Amino acid sequence: MPLGLIALALGAFGIGLTEFVIMGLLPEVAADFAVSEATAGWLISGYALSVAVGALVVTAATVRLPRKAVLIGLLLLFIAGNALTAMAPDYAGAMIGRIVAALCHGAFFGIGSVVASELVAPDKKAGAISIMFTGLTAANVLGVPFGTFIGQQFGWRATFWVITVIGVVALIGIAAVVKAPRSADAVVSLRSELSAFRSGQVWLSLVITVLAFGGMFGAFTYVAYTLTGVSGFDTAAVPWLLVLFGVGLVAGNAIGGRLADRSIDRTLLLFIAALVVVLVAFALLAWSQPATMVILVAMGGFGFGTVPALQSRIMQFAGGAPTLASGANIGAFNVGNALGAWAGGVGIAAGLGYTSPIWIGAAITASALVIMVFAASAAHRAHGVPRAEESEVVGV
Repeated sequence: MPLGLIALALGAFGIGLTEFVIMGLLPEVAADFAVSEATAGWLISGYALSVAVGALVVTAATVRLPRKAVLIGLLLLFIAGNALTAMAPDYAGAMIGRIVAALCHGAFFGIGSVVASELVAPDKKAGAISIMFTGLTAANVLGVPFGTFIGQQFGWRATFWVITVIGVVALIGIAAVVKAPRSADAVVSLRSELSAFRSGQVWLSLVITVLAFGGMFGAFTYVAYTLTGVSGFDTAAVPWLLVLFGVGLVAGNAIGGRLADRSIDRTLLLFIAALVVVLVAFALLAWSQPATMVILVAMGGFGFGTVPALQSRIMQFAGGAPTLASGANIGAFNVGNALGAWAGGVGIAAGLGYTSPIWIGAAITASALVIMVFAASAAHRAHGVPRAEESEVVGV
């Protein structure tokens, strides 16, 4: 395994921790700033929307620069944003810090996915992307529960100081061992990168990403409230329950990457359909602690198992201009995050209870499945093959 993949995974770990750890700390953050649960949730939605903007704007602005240098600059932005969050005097200050940190997120994963895929053989690209995203899943297994524990014991600000330090370590790792392939530093034009968006399948892939990931994220955003208010777990148990979700993320990411190297569309159809079933089961069985524990693993597994395939699909249909399309798909993940968090908050604010975000997430994910069936069918009709990755044509 190239050492560069490990370094990229380390950067992904820090960024993933920033994105997800606040979910387990929402009650503490809301109490500290004297805001409602739904308002505190906007620290998640605001981050996600900023990721979407940064994924396009930052990637487009840096498309002609050496990719390794860009990755280093993005981590510097990440460090600054988390330090600002940790020092925030009020809710607005915390939001500013979250936005600054978020601006690096989409471009890092978008550019990092391209670099990772070029470090391995062509038939191992999805697997290489899944290795980089292992850092993101490890953040959930190890980082989020530990970060939540630190926040509950020493205040939520302490968690963001720890994340800042992790960012510094990741920066050193990227600078020391990532060696982007020569092709990764080739000069490309913004016009050539924009050409990828002439593909209808690229646009369909973006929509699928928004809805598939948004459905899972909508259910997960308020999971701390579901676990304590519906399942009846003690608040102190939340960090360790998140470990179960994280175990699912790791397993799903690894399995999804391997399956996507065989068939991208079939993997997506299988995992998205399974995720719909899991979310419905969660909404129905959230009162049962044993069932909830099993479902948390399954939700993480099927939800994050789609990521390597979703990222590989859009890069495949983008053809020879994958960088901006890859960044756009990272943005799409976070538009989905924002959509899911907002929709779940609407359900809670409407007095529908703490299972309402799960039902809403299931509905959103079901719509992703419908569009995925259409996209796979359209690709088959256009190219005469059952798998998108078997064709070099990038149109619908």
